[in-house]
Amino acid sequence: MGNAELHSIHIHPVKAFRGQSPREAVVEPWGLAGDRRWVLVDDGGKVVTQRQEPRLALATAELLPGGGVRLSAPGHEPVSVPVPEPAVTTTLDIFGDKVEAVVADDTAHAWCSTYLGADVRLVHMDDPATRRPVDPDYARPGETVSFADGYPLLVTTLASLDSLNDLIAQGDHPDEGPLPMNRFRPNVVVAGTAAWAEDDWSRIAIGEVTFRVTKMCGRCVVTTTDQSTAGRGKEPLRTLGRHRRFGKDLAFGQNLVPESPGTVRVGDRVRILE
Repeated sequence: MGNAELHSIHIHPVKAFRGQSPREAVVEPWGLAGDRRWVLVDDGGKVVTQRQEPRLALATAELLPGGGVRLSAPGHEPVSVPVPEPAVTTTLDIFGDKVEAVVADDTAHAWCSTYLGADVRLVHMDDPATRRPVDPDYARPGETVSFADGYPLLVTTLASLDSLNDLIAQGDHPDEGPLPMNRFRPNVVVAGTAAWAEDDWSRIAIGEVTFRVTKMCGRCVVTTTDQSTAGRGKEPLRTLGRHRRFGKDLAFGQNLVPESPGTVRVGDRVRILE
């Protein structure tokens, strides 16, 4: 483990959209700065992701100075969306959690609704310090999260992806592999570990920032979505079901909660503390 290092960083300004891969990122208590502070909701207030709309894989969200986003997609003129002014919030439902958020402007509404062919609104988490607590079964008091699936960050390793791809090659759908890491939409990717080493981590440091490793990440249908075509297949869920089933979870990656603020940079040494 002496040679483990941060291989890449990934920020998704709008949940479910294609994101960015900067060379460094500020770590905030609720996740990487700018990560998943925006999300789409349907006319009933439920969050819309690639689970329902795989075409979101083809839409890109680029973070703008001040926290706004620039949305683009094939065949659609890009649009820039500013952070909405503090206003009356709307209640949304994200996997059963009721969370308050501020609705973006009508231009964003028109663009997103036209792209998906459905009435959706883009909303912004104005105050991540208070809006959404981390699952109390795995959190400490006061810990919060953005619109990520459940935890501030997700870490994966290149070695585990290589191992998974080897298993896919031996399975029923070898033509679907090898899969790229973007199927798993991590925040930080680590190189230089053994395959599945992350199963045993409890605390890690990436450069100057320390993290608590809370629980394995149970995977969903989004991982079967080709992020370059929006097409769906059987993998990796078929193979994870055979080789990486832990209770009800088909696991790949680990969820992280930051213990300290700071900045992480590609090439940072990764140390296993516990």
